[in-house]
Amino acid sequence: MNQDDLRLSRIDTLWSVVRQANEGSAEKARQAQQALLDRYGGAIRRYLLGSLRSEDAADEVFQEFSLKLVSGAFQQVHASHGRFRSFLKTTLFHLIVDYQRRGKRAATRGVLGDTPDRPHGEDRLAEEDRAWTRSWREELLAKGWSALAKTEQSTGTAYYTVLHFRSEHPELRSQEIADQLNAKVAAEEIADQLHGKVVKKLGSSSVRVLIHRARELLAEELLDLVLDSIDNASLEECEEELIDLNLLEYCRSALQRRRGEPADAPPR
Repeated sequence: MNQDDLRLSRIDTLWSVVRQANEGSAEKARQAQQALLDRYGGAIRRYLLGSLRSEDAADEVFQEFSLKLVSGAFQQVHASHGRFRSFLKTTLFHLIVDYQRRGKRAATRGVLGDTPDRPHGEDRLAEEDRAWTRSWREELLAKGWSALAKTEQSTGTAYYTVLHFRSEHPELRSQEIADQLNAKVAAEEIADQLHGKVVKKLGSSSVRVLIHRARELLAEELLDLVLDSIDNASLEECEEELIDLNLLEYCRSALQRRRGEPADAPPR
């Protein structure tokens, strides 16, 4: 199955998944609920841990979110509420506030009595917004890299290996990357060699082509992930989301192709 087929076969937009998670048969709802948690559980956990500074607290709030999801609490939520990312952020922020208020009441009950909570200031809200955006961005990048690794595994072409090495060593030239990766392959005696298969050595030109193509694949994957989270989004709306997430530079070439604009030529 090629990369385009993989994208076409994926589950519908996230708003569609939310609807499936609260409607239809129990089995379909369970599958949709699991799909949501599989997709963005990492972003949710990272955000909760950063906000609450406690693994136990983050786990408790994550379980509350999961319980809301499986109990149908989001039944009335749909795309008119805006971006899926914003909906999740608001939901999680309220769960965090409720958790902290419960802890505060438990600590003061019987000594000071229950007192009204002070409203959260604009600074706190802005900080939480930045934290959630960072977490969402990191999760999209992690999923993009993971998809690229799977493409490498299925095709046998070193897209992930070369681009990831390039990202870790931006100062190296193409020939230096080729030399170091060739040396690493030889030193590790990878499985293909042990089974008698020929491992093609990289050259500077093949490294440049691989980097260009891997960036294209990563850009397409990230663009699809963003489109998934915005129901019936136009490319203009998608571009705004990419700008908010500081991912536009990754996806500019993919946007150009979707718009039918001439993309940047591969390096020679």
